[in-house]
This record gives sequence, C-alpha cells and structure tokens, in this order.
Amino acid sequence: MPRFVDISIPLENDVPADPPFQRVRIDYSVHTETAATLCAAFPGLKPEQLPEGMGWAVETAHISTHNGTHVDAPWHYHPTMDGGARAITIDEIPLDWCFRPGVKLDFRHLPNGHVVTPAEIDAELARIGHTLSPLDIVVVNTSAGVAYGQPDYIDKGCGFGRDATLHLVNQGVRVVGTDGWSWDAPFSFTARRFAETGDASLIWEGHKAGREKGYCQIEKLHNLEALPATGFTISCFPVKVRAASAGWTRAVAILPD
Repeated sequence: MPRFVDISIPLENDVPADPPFQRVRIDYSVHTETAATLCAAFPGLKPEQLPEGMGWAVETAHISTHNGTHVDAPWHYHPTMDGGARAITIDEIPLDWCFRPGVKLDFRHLPNGHVVTPAEIDAELARIGHTLSPLDIVVVNTSAGVAYGQPDYIDKGCGFGRDATLHLVNQGVRVVGTDGWSWDAPFSFTARRFAETGDASLIWEGHKAGREKGYCQIEKLHNLEALPATGFTISCFPVKVRAASAGWTRAVAILPD
C-alpha cells in the first residue's frame, strides 16, 4: 500500500492563518442542540423519540474560497491569461493538472520576504538532481511552514515573483504550491519595497504572471518537511465552485512503499 502524507491545513477558528479581513468563522451545532430541527422535518416526531433524544452534528462555515489549503485559478490573478484569452475559473481547471508527480524545492534557508530568482530554482533542482517535466507539481518548503498557527505566519517565508514563476510555467509546470500564506512574498515586505521604489509592478507580481501564462497555485500547504525532494505524487483536486477564483483542496502526497 502507498503511504499518504496530509499536506493540508484544517479550516478552523482562532488560528491566525489569514489577515483579519479574511478570517474563518465556523459555527458548530452538536447533537443535543439539533433534535428539534430534525423533528421539524418529520411532523409528529418528538425529540424524546430519537436515540437518546439527540439530533445531528452540523457546522455552518463563513469562509472565503481562499481560506485553508486551496488552489487558485488563473481567474484569481486577472480576467485574462495567455495573451488575452479569458482566464479559466476553478471549475474549469483540467483535472489532469491536479494528480501529478511532485517536486519539492527546499527554500527554508532563504530569509522571510526574499523573492526567489530563476537561478535559485535551477540551483535547487541541480542539488536534488531533478529535471522538470511538463505538468510536474512543484511545491516549495519555506520558513512559513513551521510558523503556521503563530500570529506572524502571514509574514513568514520567501515568495515568487514574475521571473521565477514564469521560469517554472514556461517549462510546462501548471500547478505550483507553497506552505506560505501567499505564492508571492509576504505583503508586509512587498509594501516596504513599494514604499522605497514606488514601483507598482512589484505588487503581487508572481500572481500577475498568470496574465502571461495560465497556471494554478496551491497556498497554505503544510507538513512539506515530511516529503522527500522527489518520488511522490500530489493529489490536489479543488472543490468545484462555479465560476470561482479558487477552491479548497485536501492536498495529499502519495509515496510508494
């Protein structure tokens, strides 16, 4: 049997995995609270007739499609991709992009806010002895991985700008992923660069590379430290949300015996 490694974070309350404007809220209703609701569907049924007088457990979630571990579609980055074609939404993502050999780049040594270069990608690929193939899923282990659950999580890890993103996509990669909050460098670092230079092209430049070549990215992966550099498959099928910019995924790495 293959070995499965969960590389997703849970959707949960009270964990600072997103900025305040994008926090999750999950309301939990337990069995003792829902007997009357269940009975309302069956006229004449009384709570005491149910086993131990209990109904069902159910949760109501108030979330963004960008909460939790999720796959971003090109529509998230811009209305167009590939030189002017309409950007595809998450329900239009080819499924064969989402079950492919995985490659892990270990960039935990790079400082928070660093913008990865194509040369650094090539050096890491040389170190692990891997040549990219079309549709490989490339995931990046950053210093954000161990910071998940901490107040400064969204400010941790390195990120990818336009050049590094296109360097991967132009080699046939269509899905990338990070254990950081964003594929780009944390906003706090980009804000400083923008304040210093006034160069708006620095803002969200990795995402905006999708205007030139459509690709997907998985954000808020976890537990990438448990993976080897190669030799595993990633499954990251997104939830099919009609015309949406992203969909949640239970991302899993599958390793052979």
